[in-house]
Amino acid sequence: MSTPRWRVVLIEDDAEMRRFFEGCVTAHPDLELAASFGMLAPARRWLDEHPADVLLTDLALPDGHGLALLQHVVRTQPACEVLVVSVFGDEDTVIACVEAGAVGYIQKDSTPADVGRIIVGVKHGESPISPMIARKLLARLRQRGTREEPQPQPVDPALPSLELTPRESDVLELIARGYSYAEIARLQDISKHTVQSHIKNLYSKLAVHSRGEAVFEASRMGLLDRHRRAP
Repeated sequence: MSTPRWRVVLIEDDAEMRRFFEGCVTAHPDLELAASFGMLAPARRWLDEHPADVLLTDLALPDGHGLALLQHVVRTQPACEVLVVSVFGDEDTVIACVEAGAVGYIQKDSTPADVGRIIVGVKHGESPISPMIARKLLARLRQRGTREEPQPQPVDPALPSLELTPRESDVLELIARGYSYAEIARLQDISKHTVQSHIKNLYSKLAVHSRGEAVFEASRMGLLDRHRRAP
C-alpha cells in the first residue's frame, strides 16, 4: 500500500514564483499539490471546504495580508501546518506570523530540493526558523512572561490543573517529543483523523493555535511533567 501524500495548498500572487513552488511540490514524492491560488479570497473559500496538511502562503497579496488567513486556518484546521513565504531580512514579519501560529518560513530564493524538504519536515515536527529568529522569539517569550508573571512560582502538582483525557495526555507527550501526526496515529493505534480531533481538543483546552504554542503552554503549566511522573 502506498503512503498517503501530504496535501499542500499554495498562495502566491507572483505567477513565476507560484509556478516555481508548484513545481517544487509536484516534484516531491511525498507531496501533493491540492490547490494553488494567487489571491486570499478564493483560497479561504477552498480551505473552508477542504482539509489541507500544509498551507504555504505569501503575505503581501493583492486582496489582503496573508496573516489574516494564517490566523483563520490555525483556528479552523489545527492539523494544517502553516509556512510563510519570506524574503531575506524580513525577520519581524516572520516573528509575527510564528506568534500567530505559523511553524516557520521558506525564503523565496530557496532551492527546489530545500522547498520540498522543508514542507515534508514540518509534518515530522520540524520548525524551519533561523537561529536569529529563534533567539528573538525566546526574548519575546521571556519579556511576556516577565510582564504576565512578575513573581513566577514553581508548578505545584497538588493544585487543580487542566483536565486532559488519558489519550489527550498521550498525544500531547508525543507532540512534545516531535512525532508527526501519522507517527502518533501509528503509535496510538488510532486513525489520523482521530489524532487531529485530539489535537483540536488540546488546542482548545490550552487556548493555543499551533504545535509550538501547545508544547510551550503545556510545559509552563507542568502538564508534561505530570504526565511523565504518572504511573
